[in-house]
Amino acid sequence: MNAPVPPPAETLRHSLATLLDGLPPRQAAQAVDRLIATYRGATPTHTPILRDRADVAAYAAYRMPATFEAVHAALEAFAQAVPEWTPGSHTDVGGGTGAATWAVTATWPGERGVTVLDWAEPALAIGREIAAANPALKDARWHRARIGSALTLDPTDLVTVSYVLNELTAPDRTTLVDTIASAAQAVVIVEPGTPDGYTRVIEARDRLITAGFRIAAPCPHSAACPIVPGTDWCHFSARVSRSSLHRQIKGGSLPYEDEKFAYVAATRLPVTPAPARVVRKPQIRKGQVLLDLCETEPSLRRTTITKRHGDLYKAARDADWGDAWPPASD
Repeated sequence: MNAPVPPPAETLRHSLATLLDGLPPRQAAQAVDRLIATYRGATPTHTPILRDRADVAAYAAYRMPATFEAVHAALEAFAQAVPEWTPGSHTDVGGGTGAATWAVTATWPGERGVTVLDWAEPALAIGREIAAANPALKDARWHRARIGSALTLDPTDLVTVSYVLNELTAPDRTTLVDTIASAAQAVVIVEPGTPDGYTRVIEARDRLITAGFRIAAPCPHSAACPIVPGTDWCHFSARVSRSSLHRQIKGGSLPYEDEKFAYVAATRLPVTPAPARVVRKPQIRKGQVLLDLCETEPSLRRTTITKRHGDLYKAARDADWGDAWPPASD
């Protein structure tokens, strides 16, 4: 009898645990500090951020688990809106070490054509090395390509772009989204859950809609976002398990952290978006739950679910930030 196959998240954590063997913790920590400063700083467009194996190993230990969980959450929301569809091919643009490819295999198990494009050859090399542990990625293609206005893409079912737009100039972002829209049946874009990250996601969302895409998630509609610009931003949170290695590199003692992210999932396919989306952490009080919802109209509304609502109240107590509302009935 064959042993059960561990989930991709567990396999990924195990693979990452071997990456920093031989790299002094201080060197890894210094690389992490520099990467954080770079990603939070001015837009870098002339040289790859990840320069060598030490950089990539530190980046992977520091960022891959969080990127995986954020992209997986976005993909799961997308999959709920297109339940009969499974991508037969996937291109990860700016994929680096391939966290999004692991998230795709966690959402839709099985093999498919996979291509990872990134400017940094050391990232592609380690991504290929890590991917050897995931049978669904054994035939993935890892290609060096500059991500920007000159990028060309072959037709593909699904394109993911995670934590990439911040590295590009505004004109390159625009051209990249248009290029992706011309090549893909479905697009999932993930950015940091900051006001700037949300702004980049909304800009991409608008261009995808103009190109004929329908929004599958998180929005329950393809109309304009009801958030008044500058007053708030739409983002979500994914819980990330932190290994002892991760805690050593990043610091801190908690066994988990929360990754804040903004995203849009859009497609040319027929889509059934959620009736509404929980856009803030639910507030559980005595005998009631307060849910902040983005609704189909479109509008933002707070609703109160009480014990008088019976099973709906039980569902509200179990609801999480980012969930569809009301929950689908079995």
